[in-house]
Amino acid sequence: MFAWDDLRIVLAIARAGDLRKAAASVGVNHSTMFRRLNALERALGSKLFERLATGYRATDSGQRLLEAAERMETEALALDRDLTGRDTRLTGTVRVTASETLAFGILAGEIARFREQHPGIQVELMVDNRVLDLSRREADIAFRAIRPAEGDLFGRKLNDIAWRFYAAPAYLEAHGRPRTLRDLGRHQSIGWGEAMQPTKAAAWLDRNMTGGQVFGYRTGSLVNQMLAAKAGIGLALLPTYLGGADAGLAAVLPPLADLRTELWLVTHRSLKDTARVRAFMDIVGDGVKKRLAAAMRG
Repeated sequence: MFAWDDLRIVLAIARAGDLRKAAASVGVNHSTMFRRLNALERALGSKLFERLATGYRATDSGQRLLEAAERMETEALALDRDLTGRDTRLTGTVRVTASETLAFGILAGEIARFREQHPGIQVELMVDNRVLDLSRREADIAFRAIRPAEGDLFGRKLNDIAWRFYAAPAYLEAHGRPRTLRDLGRHQSIGWGEAMQPTKAAAWLDRNMTGGQVFGYRTGSLVNQMLAAKAGIGLALLPTYLGGADAGLAAVLPPLADLRTELWLVTHRSLKDTARVRAFMDIVGDGVKKRLAAAMRG
């Protein structure tokens, strides 16, 4: 019989492809992971991974064990969600994932309000622009920019998000204020790093602003783009809830009619009736919705 901890090791190494990263993902050090893998291979009398220059790759035996481990993990996660979904207590931890801009611009205040009403619920906020897997309990609740497509997820749209250009008042005084979109070509603008994952905002800039000389500065962080605009580097295309809330920035041109994004609040269907999850989605979700609506009007 295999212990679940042994199978977790196999899963972690297969997914990470690297012993150090795998060790970190399960909360042990590298030497412990190395010893446990060697002990498991000795007990089975078979190599589970090839040690390659590019990383660890599962052998046929390792792949067979990996398939069994994934089935067990799926069942364990389903059981965990089912039991958590029956929890009616307004205590415990809620793990939330959100983008950097939402965490910076809106969420801190709403989480503070939530904690005042429910001091027995701890909130763990993971600031991450990746789409975490709610089925694997990488998070309990997610703020996402797209409608959930997976059938086992439950969510509601909070609002549309408007985008417009912002700049530091000192920059506009020195270089003039653009009056039309065509005027943007005569200004320095802040763009996205070319190696970053494409976004709607980055795609809009690529379509509407030609010539590499337009972008005097590039970064993959919207918060850093905002700070760069405040420093006077140039114009930044930002969501209105971020740029409009900063007194050090002035809005330039109206919100773009052909650039709108969305914000959804999502959880797994088996967790939507968990008391602490439902409370967070109701209180924080409604608060974020109101703030986004105000930003759209502004």
